Amino acid sequence: MMSAVNWKLCGMAAGMVFLIVLPFTGPSIAAILGLAGGVFAWLSEGDAFHRRTVKPSVESSVETASSIPKRASIGQVSEIFSRYATPVKTLGIAVALILPWTLNRYHVEILTLGLIYVTLAVGLNYIVGLCGLLALGYIAFYAVGAYTYALLNTHFGVNFFLALPLGFITGAAAGALVGLPVLRLRGDYLAIVTLGFGEIVRIILNNWDQVTAGPNGIMGIARPTLFGFKLGTSQGYYYLAALLAAIVIFTQRRLIGSKIGRAWEAIREDELAAAHSGIPVVHTKLAAMILGGAWAGAAGALFAARMTHVSPESFTFLESVLVLCMVVLGGMGSVTGVAVGAMALIAAPELLRGIASYRMLAFGLLMVLMMRYRRTGLIPGKRLKVEPGRV
Repeated sequence: MMSAVNWKLCGMAAGMVFLIVLPFTGPSIAAILGLAGGVFAWLSEGDAFHRRTVKPSVESSVETASSIPKRASIGQVSEIFSRYATPVKTLGIAVALILPWTLNRYHVEILTLGLIYVTLAVGLNYIVGLCGLLALGYIAFYAVGAYTYALLNTHFGVNFFLALPLGFITGAAAGALVGLPVLRLRGDYLAIVTLGFGEIVRIILNNWDQVTAGPNGIMGIARPTLFGFKLGTSQGYYYLAALLAAIVIFTQRRLIGSKIGRAWEAIREDELAAAHSGIPVVHTKLAAMILGGAWAGAAGALFAARMTHVSPESFTFLESVLVLCMVVLGGMGSVTGVAVGAMALIAAPELLRGIASYRMLAFGLLMVLMMRYRRTGLIPGKRLKVEPGRV
């Protein structure tokens, strides 16, 4: 149960949010947003309690009598989840397959867009969440994949399923092109260089009229077909986006526990220590940049097929910021958290459509509350742990 001090903190957070948004939204919406602020304060209680009561690492090796039941209960919960993991996954797959046939077209389109951004966000999680690199021009890889399919299809008639791997490859090539010269930089310097790359790509797309058609973009992109069957329906795009998102999530889950996944986490925690441990830091960073760019390129190809039109205005700096916010909101390094964060930030504007004039205000407020009360994200990623006495 929460203490009186924590109840006071929740009340202060709710009241502060209410007073800030009241002049803009009116009492009813302000009350809802204020309640949300109080809930975020409550969600942060577990982290705050842990920060106040955790012992130093040297003392943590000594188990107290009170800690044993707590660990036992956590183990019981984990055992229950592992026991029913297969039925839950089977039910989730069944729901995902049936879902587009139970919703109207508008909601299916929103889900499809959310799944495309899940692929983008999980791809960026390689770079930001796992490797700890701040990339602000990530949307450039997305643009490269989208224009790859658009150009191949409109000029050479290449089918979507042949162009999708090529979008993956060109995205990876763009990641290597950026990574090779700049990955020796750190922090703000790396962020500025990647931001510059994103703007360079957008300006090239906007001005190279002979190839990209300039600001007008490329129109008339063919919808996907497979063995003569047209997949260009709302349900077809949904299944394609769901399959791509499932592949990128499965791949990242497998890589996190591998040797290179451990190396990424080591670099994120302490790059100097990782280098002295024998990890090839630059090459390992480059692998993260290439994988992130590859999945963004694949997502871009699907985006071009879905929209049947691409133009530079779809790949602005604000899109890079949006994808970065998905990673931060969901929990950097957490595959599940990043996917949840992507779906939440795509669905949130639709839930706030009733206050269309203030959606960006509500979005900014949400991020401020998250950074104040839940800094590790909705579902924090697991951190590297070293037991005392073990190397």
